[in-house]
Amino acid sequence: MPPELSVVLAVVTAPFAVAGVTPLLIRSLGEKTGYAGAAVAAFCFALLGTQYGSEGTVELAWIPSLEVALRFYVDGWALLFALLASGIGALVFLYSPAYMHGESGLARYYAALLAFMGSIIGIALAADLIAIFLFWELTSLCSFVLIGFHTEDASSQYAARMAMLVTVGGGLFVLVGFLLLAFVAGDVVGPGTSAFDLAAMLDRPGEMQTALREAGLFVPVLGLLAVGAATKSAQVPLHFWLPNAMAAPTPVSAFLHSATMVKVGVYFVGRIRPLFASLEWVVLFATLGLATMTICALLAVAATDIKELLAYSTASHLGLMIAGFGFTSILGAETGVFHLFNHALFKASLFLIAGIIAHETGTRRLDELGGLRHDLPVTAFFTAIVALSMGGIPPFSGFYSKELLFEATVEASHHHDLGPLDWLYPAVAVFGSIFTVLYSLRFLALFFGRQPDSLDRAHRPPVILLVSPAVLAALTAVVSIDPELAVRAIVQAGVDATAVDPGTHEMHVGLPTSYSPAVGMSAVAIGSGVLAYPFYDSIHRSIRSIPRTIPPIGANWWYDAIIESLADDGAWLASRVHNGLLRTYATWTLTATCVLALAGFAATGTAVPTALAGIDVPIPVALVLSLAIVAGLAVVTADSHVAGILTLSILGFMIAIFYILASAPDLALTQLVVETLVLVIFLLVVEEIPEYYQVSLGRVARDAVLSVLVGATAFITVLLTTDARPAGESAIARYYTEHAVPEGGGQNIVNVILVDFRSFDTLGELVVIAVAAISILTLIVMRSRGDESSVATEDGSANEPRERHETRGESE
Repeated sequence: MPPELSVVLAVVTAPFAVAGVTPLLIRSLGEKTGYAGAAVAAFCFALLGTQYGSEGTVELAWIPSLEVALRFYVDGWALLFALLASGIGALVFLYSPAYMHGESGLARYYAALLAFMGSIIGIALAADLIAIFLFWELTSLCSFVLIGFHTEDASSQYAARMAMLVTVGGGLFVLVGFLLLAFVAGDVVGPGTSAFDLAAMLDRPGEMQTALREAGLFVPVLGLLAVGAATKSAQVPLHFWLPNAMAAPTPVSAFLHSATMVKVGVYFVGRIRPLFASLEWVVLFATLGLATMTICALLAVAATDIKELLAYSTASHLGLMIAGFGFTSILGAETGVFHLFNHALFKASLFLIAGIIAHETGTRRLDELGGLRHDLPVTAFFTAIVALSMGGIPPFSGFYSKELLFEATVEASHHHDLGPLDWLYPAVAVFGSIFTVLYSLRFLALFFGRQPDSLDRAHRPPVILLVSPAVLAALTAVVSIDPELAVRAIVQAGVDATAVDPGTHEMHVGLPTSYSPAVGMSAVAIGSGVLAYPFYDSIHRSIRSIPRTIPPIGANWWYDAIIESLADDGAWLASRVHNGLLRTYATWTLTATCVLALAGFAATGTAVPTALAGIDVPIPVALVLSLAIVAGLAVVTADSHVAGILTLSILGFMIAIFYILASAPDLALTQLVVETLVLVIFLLVVEEIPEYYQVSLGRVARDAVLSVLVGATAFITVLLTTDARPAGESAIARYYTEHAVPEGGGQNIVNVILVDFRSFDTLGELVVIAVAAISILTLIVMRSRGDESSVATEDGSANEPRERHETRGESE
């Protein structure tokens, strides 16, 4: 069943539309605006539900000339991610009014949160590469606003800038990768299909991979897209922005940094997986994912703040998903899809529970919390479900998807000859899982451990704060009891959409009934984690003792070093460029313009015409141009400013005479008027210019080189433009020659060109004359005010006019 365009457009645009009127909602609803946001999210969830079982592409023309369209593709993978975004979004909006009570800037908060939800849904459904990039960057923009919500807090500003720099920088890699992908796809998808249509590429994965390899772009495109996905999904060594982003309000952390935004990279990796499935893909993403999973699990054990622990654990689980999609077997697809679904449920609930703890106890430090089950028994019950699921403890939901990862690591050697990686991948997966068990038990100990003496009695949270984590915990419990229900409902469709070889494979998960290598790996990971937990404090201190300057452990250190270096270099460059001297500004502007122009000519392979002999120039024109050359030389040899200005005007007047001889009286008139006005301006300001300059030889040489560069650029540009000839009769030229006279109302094509296009030229000339006239008027007014300043003051004294002195020394 094909999807409905109207429904898809409504789902994508509704959040943005309501975000635009959020200030009005704040005025009428106040803090209850969150409930309106929940209604919008629920509306999107319901509309997406109507497309359940649909598959296909719908599109709306956007930029037809560039083959860019708002093209959307609906399948099981897109619906899974979009439903998570809208469903968890509804719960976050429901949670926000109570948590954000008393906060200022709620209009900005809810507008950004709505726009963010629309951006995530857009990424999930978009099938056009340009549309995907647009929504991709919108998520970064919205997260910047939300992470930096507390604008007066330096840590929030720092975190927002970091997240923006890393994710937007990664987006640039994605853009280049998209353009290269479209360049190759143009010859694969065939005529009548846009080269930006990702859905069309996914219909021909084998042909696309062959074309990329033949063009020598397979590895470059794979690397570019991997960098973009790694920045968005906080993979090592670009994981550091995610823990810092915990400066955002807790509902933002639950929505952006556990359930949706950080999974955009994972979602995209799953989407393009059929296009790049190969040995390079396995080595890149399996290695990246398992490294992130292990390193971030270690950092989660070293955390001292509950949100920091959850942030690093999120990055670790994202690594698990990336590793799953990195294995090209069907088990890899099952791991990535199922764990993305499971993680969204239990991690969003954990973040909301962390918000309740901080809200009711006033602290987020792990060493100041414990024994909260006495004061928060309901919250403790929910925490037990989701924390054990995070740790992969059977029979909770996280166990099933982690078991699939173990199976995928073991089976990888059957599909590829990985050498030492055959045993290293399973070993790293088990090692990282041990620390996953450790930090999950540590979070659970907040409720079931010993209560510190310094901790005051925690207040019972409002019921509205419990609703959202309760719903998520309940869903986690349902998946834990009957994982096949989730598989049949949505996970199987997502696996089919991301599988390298889609077919009739049916996914089955459940508690193991016999021994297998994966069962043994799970037993080792869980058993080791439980046995090591009594030594948690020692392990915690040992990890924290590792020098923070060792990447990727101390990624903040080298990020700060890079930013500080860029800031210092920028300050140095600014002092050299923006020094207040006109000569400096002219030098940088002209040099950059000439270099870019000449580089453009070189990049396009433009050849400079050399056949200049035999040009027939009338004697009057030759005399005028010769006089202009003499005037140009006289300008640089003039011994005074007035002589230089008058000589320069001679050059301008010669150009006007040349226009007359070339039968262009209108241009000549314009040149005469402009030249006269410029002469008057120069004479008005010449008295402000020092009469004597002492300029170093180096600056003279610099100005001479710049003059030659500008002259050469102008000369080459004129040669190229006057020698340009069309390669063939274009459709535009043919259309113009056929329709210019009958539809333009002229006698010939030249008449029509003059009427159609020279009117714009004349308008520009009028603007130039008007600006010059305004400049002269301003100078005259300023001069008259200067003269008036010499009149007597109120106390009878007189202000003497400023004497002009000969200025010696350097002047720019």
